[in-house]
Amino acid sequence: MNFIKRANILQFILLLLVLSSCMKEKKIELKDAELPKDALPKMKPLVNETPKLTAEYLNETKDKIEAFYRKNWPNNSMNGGFLVAKNGQIIYEKYEGFANIRDKTPITSTTPIHIASVSKVLTATAILKLVNAKRIGLDDKVTVYLAAFPYPEATVRMLLSHRSGMRSYAYFTDRDKNVWDRHNTLTNQDILTIMGTKNIGLEQKTGTRFAYCNTNYAMLALIIEKVTQLSYREALSQMIFKPLGMTNTFVLDFDKDKKKVAPSYKGNRVEIGIDYLDKVYGDKNIYSTPRDLLKFDRARYSPSFLEPALLKQVYVGYSNEHPGRKNYGLGIRMINWETGKSFYFHNGWWHGFTSSYITLKDENVTIIALSNKFTKTTYAVRKLAPLFGDYPFKVEDE
Repeated sequence: MNFIKRANILQFILLLLVLSSCMKEKKIELKDAELPKDALPKMKPLVNETPKLTAEYLNETKDKIEAFYRKNWPNNSMNGGFLVAKNGQIIYEKYEGFANIRDKTPITSTTPIHIASVSKVLTATAILKLVNAKRIGLDDKVTVYLAAFPYPEATVRMLLSHRSGMRSYAYFTDRDKNVWDRHNTLTNQDILTIMGTKNIGLEQKTGTRFAYCNTNYAMLALIIEKVTQLSYREALSQMIFKPLGMTNTFVLDFDKDKKKVAPSYKGNRVEIGIDYLDKVYGDKNIYSTPRDLLKFDRARYSPSFLEPALLKQVYVGYSNEHPGRKNYGLGIRMINWETGKSFYFHNGWWHGFTSSYITLKDENVTIIALSNKFTKTTYAVRKLAPLFGDYPFKVEDE
């Protein structure tokens, strides 16, 4: 009898140990707004996407994309990376040309290329995660975070949607030495200081109309730094790059690495040098690869990305003073057709770097093209959209 009792006790203890172990292994997932104030909200990968693509679908679609590629980049002329995926599965990818023409360093799937203004999508994503975590208010005045900011009516939402009315820093720093000496490298903080001390007027009244302006995103980068108490480079690494396994993505450390990264070239393969604007970040200066950007794109579809009410605001157009198809949301461009179909994307162009990021929401398709030799053909990849849905782009168009 005692033996039976001891056996039962041992079984009970064993059961408690198993249950305790399971409880420890099971991580409690906190929403962004529930995180401790010293914890950053982080992106989470989207996993186990379905349905899996059939071999027949993969082969048929790959052949069509290959024909498009050969027509648009004949004779290995791309000098960059190109990727098309559905449900996170890569259908087609291609890497050609040189990261550095002098050294004959080839571009591969792991070669980071400057993504130019596609960087704005990542900057906006970091801001939106901080909004989701209640660290930033979308309709807070910018002065809440940047006391020296001289335009009191501008809000965080206006920066994201290019409605602040500010002038481009490239224009108010390039003509007058009393404003800025172009022999000195400009920084984000310099831009803020200049606007606050040099009587830099607005291009138009705050909040009255859309005007695409890089200064908005340079200021958003400073807000990220203020709120996280980290450099923009480190904040994006902790919030986006590391959690998503984007191992070949980084914000340029200008002073340390400006001569180590892939340079850019004119269409005739002449290298484009570094200039005084190349240190500014937020609007640009992220280096990445198509595969890493695919991880990023799919993570924006994760259920944990943003609360539904906030996510809905991202894809609302804020640039429609006059009826039209072209529009801009919170860090994303869009085309809205009368049929109700919408096309979401962002392009980039800096020096010889050109980039295109396309996310077909209805079809779970990602299209990415990056090049470090100037060509507008990078933007032609939007014409692949009709392969996947009812988009009025023609694949055969030049």
